[in-house]
Amino acid sequence: MIYRQNPRLAAIYIVSSGFMFAIMGACIKLVSEDVSTEFIVFFRNLFGFLVLLPFLFKNGLSTLATQLPWWHLGRSLAGLAAMYCFFYSIAYIPLSESVLLSYTTPLFAPFMAYFLLKEKISSRLMLAIVVGFIGVTFLLNPEFNQFSWVSLVALSAGMFAAMAMTAIRRMSKTEPASRILFYYGFICTSVSALPLLALDTFPDTHALMILVVVGVFATLGQFFLTRGYSTATAAQVGPFTYSTVLFATIFGIVFWQEILSMNTAIGIILVVVAGSFALRKA
Repeated sequence: MIYRQNPRLAAIYIVSSGFMFAIMGACIKLVSEDVSTEFIVFFRNLFGFLVLLPFLFKNGLSTLATQLPWWHLGRSLAGLAAMYCFFYSIAYIPLSESVLLSYTTPLFAPFMAYFLLKEKISSRLMLAIVVGFIGVTFLLNPEFNQFSWVSLVALSAGMFAAMAMTAIRRMSKTEPASRILFYYGFICTSVSALPLLALDTFPDTHALMILVVVGVFATLGQFFLTRGYSTATAAQVGPFTYSTVLFATIFGIVFWQEILSMNTAIGIILVVVAGSFALRKA
């Protein structure tokens, strides 16, 4: 289905998706006190895959035939690695920092496109990337002995997500979205189930209910995000994806008393400005 270009409506969709993803992150931070990252990642993938199945199979299994199996595998594993890094970091550092560091994808994406797709990086885009990583330095804050290795894990989520997005750009030239979604859901759900074999505890009913909420809001967030990008160009609505950071910051302050330091505030501003510019140039 093709929607008319409507930047205002698209912005509402994207901001709505940011709100949903922020709720998802808050629920993950809450449930991570009692449930391991392995379970959270698996149930997130399982729920999303089950929701997509009716839509993916409506055209028959023959539509799943692909000539790019290794690209699908690489994209899925990169996306899964990003999910592990992001969900793990939420439990140990402030929610706003975890979300923002994982949203550095636009800063890594040009490098991934250069190495994987041989796309050039303009001087203006390189300047934005440099500014963005200066902001990351403020967030990591190594000079004041407040450095956390978990912050690097969150940053790795942005890098792995950039790898996944670059692979999607390559595959989208010949692969329909339904096929990309199927292999991503199938591979991620299957692979994320393997670590559960080594665990000897299972989430209780309360934790399972929160995991269902995580799946619901993740799916809603993805729905609104898709509608937003189909209602306006990426350059018009891309910067609004950082609304997730705003909502995550509010949730962190209200529920976990995560007051922002001056360094963190400067880092957020620099990364959001640079990331927004990079998205407009993508």
